[in-house]
Amino acid sequence: MNAETTFETHRARLFGLSYRLLGSRSDAEDVVQDTWLRWQQTDRSGIRDAEAWLVTATTRLGIDRLRAARLQRERYTGPWLPEPAEIDESPTPEHAADVAEQVSLAFLAVLERLGPEERAAFLLKEAFDYDYAQIAPLLGQSEANCRQMVHRARERVQAGRPRFDVPPENHRRLLERFMQAARRGDQPAIAALLREDAQLVSDGGGKAQAVIRPLLGAVRIARLFWAAYRRQDPAMAWRMGTVNGEPAILRYRNGALVAVMVAVSDGDRITQLYTVANPDKLGASVTAGDAGASW
Repeated sequence: MNAETTFETHRARLFGLSYRLLGSRSDAEDVVQDTWLRWQQTDRSGIRDAEAWLVTATTRLGIDRLRAARLQRERYTGPWLPEPAEIDESPTPEHAADVAEQVSLAFLAVLERLGPEERAAFLLKEAFDYDYAQIAPLLGQSEANCRQMVHRARERVQAGRPRFDVPPENHRRLLERFMQAARRGDQPAIAALLREDAQLVSDGGGKAQAVIRPLLGAVRIARLFWAAYRRQDPAMAWRMGTVNGEPAILRYRNGALVAVMVAVSDGDRITQLYTVANPDKLGASVTAGDAGASW
């Protein structure tokens, strides 16, 4: 098997690891490309396990890029949220189920609580089923240190993940009801669909209208959507779709995608809302001038 064929066999796995590490589709693609260049240029005659070599290179490149990204994100305007890897207007249930398990925006947002090496150790163990004997040399750590990193990471992730397993169809119906209430500016209906301590996090990156700090409380969030409704932008259209395989509200202005919103729920009410409106994260065709109200 030649170098290109070998690499292409593992490309999807390498992208999945990079994307989970970085929370950015564009950065993940860059890391995979850098891995390919290294693979091309290395003497492969002594490599017995191509997948192990490629995963190691990808992980190390990803950690380096994540460290640099952390410094950039400290200067980011407002909250930073992960960049969607896949936005689908007409998803099939089978495809959505395949994508959603580990790469939801909410899951990636929780991973932001972890340090770069801690995040890598957790993902290699939990998402890719590596054992500690494999993870330790890859990260240049002892097996004991890797166990500790994964243990701490698991606790942080569990603290930030939803406490309830909600059937996907129930979650989608709840989000559809929220979309209808928000679209007509029905403040009491919006508040009723949110838990009292609900949180809204909005990422505009300074290039689209967004709440620059997380907004807490059902009443305050409902008031925000009511205020947006009062402006009555006739060019704005709302529709349901998926982002990374999970139900999402997609908003368009004059046919251009300007925001995606996903939610976390307990099955009865929404507990968290995440909105990505930064046009750089939604595709090159979206410009700041199209953004409109993108809470």
